[in-house]
Amino acid sequence: MNATEEHVTRSADQPQPHAHGESGLSPLVSVSIMTPPILSAPSKVFGEPLNPGEFPDDMHPPENFAMVCPYIYRSGMPKKRNYPFLKKLKLKSILTLILEEYPQQNQIFLSNNGIRLFQFGVAGNKEPFADIPEDVMCEALVTLMDRRNHPILIHCNKGKHRTGCLVGCLRKLQEWSNTSIFDEYRRYSAPKSRSMDQQFIELFDIRPVLLKIDYCHLPRWPTISDSAPFVKRRGIEPGCDNNASDEADTNQ
Repeated sequence: MNATEEHVTRSADQPQPHAHGESGLSPLVSVSIMTPPILSAPSKVFGEPLNPGEFPDDMHPPENFAMVCPYIYRSGMPKKRNYPFLKKLKLKSILTLILEEYPQQNQIFLSNNGIRLFQFGVAGNKEPFADIPEDVMCEALVTLMDRRNHPILIHCNKGKHRTGCLVGCLRKLQEWSNTSIFDEYRRYSAPKSRSMDQQFIELFDIRPVLLKIDYCHLPRWPTISDSAPFVKRRGIEPGCDNNASDEADTNQ
C-alpha cells in the first residue's frame, strides 16, 4: 500500500482499530478504508450475476459479479485477469470479508490504482456453526452507507455466502421484504444456500447501524432518503445537509 492509503486491522473483541501489521493482533477481523451510487428496490437489472460471455474478450468480470445498486458491486475474489474490468468501474474502495491476509498481487493492484481496502474478516456460517459477529457486520454496513466510499466492490472468496449476508443486511436498510432478500441470497449461494445465513439476515438488528451512520454522507437511495428513521436522524445532525454537493458526489 502507498502512504496515502489507510489499512487497519483489529480483532472482534478490540474496540479500537490498530495499524495493519502491528504485533499482537488477532487475524480474525480486519478493517481498512475508500467512495460512488445505489438502488433500493428489487430488480432484474440489479442483483443478477452477469454472464462473462456478454463482455469483450479482454474484459473478464470476477466470479459472481453483479451490481448491487449504482456504485456498489459484489463478486468473488478478484484475480489478475479481472483487473482490466475492475479498472473500468473506477473503484474507490474494495470491502473484503475474508479472514486471510489480502493477496499481495491484489494489494499491488489497489495501490497502483488508488483504491482503498476495507477488510472485515468473518468466518463462513458453516456447521459446526461459527457465528457471524454482528458488530463486524454493523461496521461493514456503516462503510457501505457512506457515499464517500463509492464506487465500492464487496467480495469474499466466492461471492456467495458472506457477501450474501452483507448484501442481505444492506437490503434490510433499504426496506426490502424478507422474501425478496432471500430470493436474491439464494440466486448467488445456489446450490448450497445456508439456512443459518438466512436466519442471521432475518434476525439482524439494524438499529446499531442507524446510530453509527454518517447521516451527512448517506447515499441518495429513494427509500433511505424518504424513510422516517433516516429523515428524523438526518434532520437533527448539526451542520448536515445531505442535499449539498461535494467532491465525492461527482459520480452520483
